[in-house]
Amino acid sequence: MTDATLRQALACARHGWPVFPCLPGQKIPATQHGYQDATTDEQQITEWFGRGYTWNLAIATGAPGPDVLDVDQHGEAGNGYPAFAKLQRAGLVDGASAYVRTPAGGMHAYFTGSHQHNGRLPSHHLDFRSQGGYVVAPPSQVDGKPYQLIKKLGGHSGLDWAAVTRLLEPQRHQQRPAPGQDPHRDLDHLARWVASQPEGNRNSGLYWAANRALDADPAADLSPLAAAARQAGLDEPEITRTLDSARKTSQGRNHQAEAVN
Repeated sequence: MTDATLRQALACARHGWPVFPCLPGQKIPATQHGYQDATTDEQQITEWFGRGYTWNLAIATGAPGPDVLDVDQHGEAGNGYPAFAKLQRAGLVDGASAYVRTPAGGMHAYFTGSHQHNGRLPSHHLDFRSQGGYVVAPPSQVDGKPYQLIKKLGGHSGLDWAAVTRLLEPQRHQQRPAPGQDPHRDLDHLARWVASQPEGNRNSGLYWAANRALDADPAADLSPLAAAARQAGLDEPEITRTLDSARKTSQGRNHQAEAVN
């Protein structure tokens, strides 16, 4: 299996997908920084997988790697196949490039990588792996059972995780305050709304609210929105990135307006 793992690792790297080793028979990274150590450097990959070690192969997800929808199999507790069938009927998974069977009987569906965040729909037994995630890949094994390619597909596009959550759990996407009503640009109201957002809508909700606040006042203090986002469960780096992005977007709008005037 060692030679096969090395060949597959190099094939992934040549496809532009960063890889790294996991402990033999496990999903635990074998490097100090886990997916952050993933690389496409063939010399490093050969050092990892070409010395007789029986490491499992892991792929860092999110661009430049793939996005992966993990359809879990939890036995009597349920599985993700009914939800996946619903996504198929809605045409949301047509862009998949490959299906891989996992050791527990679940499935990984591979898509073009993006910069989306990881997500989970536990009640539907689905996990989404994108930026900051990874998946174990064939020919790796867990508990003596292999990851196996089911088939390659013709799709070469991405998966819209927000569309998936809207379809399967529409209640998670609470209605945003309408721009034309008072007091939607009031920071206190925007902050309360951000704090109420469920997982899967927190980041986009913060971004939307920050843009509304900056529309009203380009120099607005966004710290109330940051505090509300923390309350909703967003971590600090994510909050900082989202607010920085909103500020850049607002500055771009202001510069465009100045140019028009």
